[in-house]
Amino acid sequence: MPNISTRGQQMPASPIRKLVPFAEAAKSRGTKVYHLNIGQPDIKTPEVALDAIRNIDLKVVEYSHSAGIETYRKKLAGMYRSIDIPVDENEILITAGGSEAITFAFLSCLNPGDEVIIPEPFYANYNGFAVSAGLVVKPIRSYIDEGFALPAIEEFERLIGPKTKGIVICNPNNPTGYLYSQDEMDQLKQLVLKHDLYLFSDEVYREFCYDGEKHISAMHLKGIEDNVVMFDSVSKRYSECGVRIGALVTKNKAIVETALKFGQARLSPPGFGQIAAEASLDTPREYFEEVYQEYIDRRNFLVEGLNRIEGVYTPMPKGAFYTVAKLPIDDSDVFCQWILSDFSYKGQSVMMAPASGFYSTPGAGKDEVRIAYVLNKEDLANALETLEAALKAYPGRTC
Repeated sequence: MPNISTRGQQMPASPIRKLVPFAEAAKSRGTKVYHLNIGQPDIKTPEVALDAIRNIDLKVVEYSHSAGIETYRKKLAGMYRSIDIPVDENEILITAGGSEAITFAFLSCLNPGDEVIIPEPFYANYNGFAVSAGLVVKPIRSYIDEGFALPAIEEFERLIGPKTKGIVICNPNNPTGYLYSQDEMDQLKQLVLKHDLYLFSDEVYREFCYDGEKHISAMHLKGIEDNVVMFDSVSKRYSECGVRIGALVTKNKAIVETALKFGQARLSPPGFGQIAAEASLDTPREYFEEVYQEYIDRRNFLVEGLNRIEGVYTPMPKGAFYTVAKLPIDDSDVFCQWILSDFSYKGQSVMMAPASGFYSTPGAGKDEVRIAYVLNKEDLANALETLEAALKAYPGRTC
């Protein structure tokens, strides 16, 4: 039998999805599972997007331009300009989700063997994208007792070597919900200038910044325009995860031209998804105001509830809709499987993502889980009650 590729063997399984068989088995036993493991909101998709899909009047479903439908790119550029990101449609490549944008950027900017520094914990699929492009991830640790703030620049400097070509950030952060400050972004800017690095900035949670905090885009940083590549997506902004529409945005013309060649190789981004995404740009302000307040309420409810459980701690996230919680457990991978396979409370269980999968440092995150507050407060209340009961019963409890 032929061998599986080395790249295939190195490709990590998703810590967010790997427990799906255990959740499915629990459901088959009649257990209700609260899915806090994945960023799939229960928020309704904007009606303008749904109407655009319902009212499609096409005789032929054609390929779009490989860079994306021009009217969509122009309209999207207008949205970016309204938030002080000065781009035009030729500086935007529409992609099959934010995932393809990241992959295209890595393939366009970096060579196999090049290194990228990523503050950890980080979105687990960055590891997969790096493996696909033959890159080496150099993690730099942030800590829960510091709220997962940006590590000291001196720590970055210690990691930078001849093969270091870029820094990857997610702002607001998945999985921690941390929001980088102006000072932290300025520090990254100086580091990028000093070493002539790429700054890859995943900004798909831009609209979800709380407590009066402002989102600082990497595209706002003056003097490093050719070094910055921004990733975006409609998945979270409009609760449209399934349409698979993202964007690669940069002022660097050579990156756009190169990424377009990869775009041409896959022909075009999803047509129906682009129709929905373009229509979504007309979503009324009231939608966002309602969604924004809902997430604040859910965040406050969840964080307060978690910190009331004996032995549990989570900081208050400033953005996105995730939090990383420290639990009194020996192994989050074991616990997150056990709570699905061996435990139920009032016919209920909870699916969470082991935080170990969001770290590259061996052994890190073993007593942490990522929780997505994407369910309504009634469901969150039931999930919290179930989690508390599970922690009391878990054989590997540490305190």
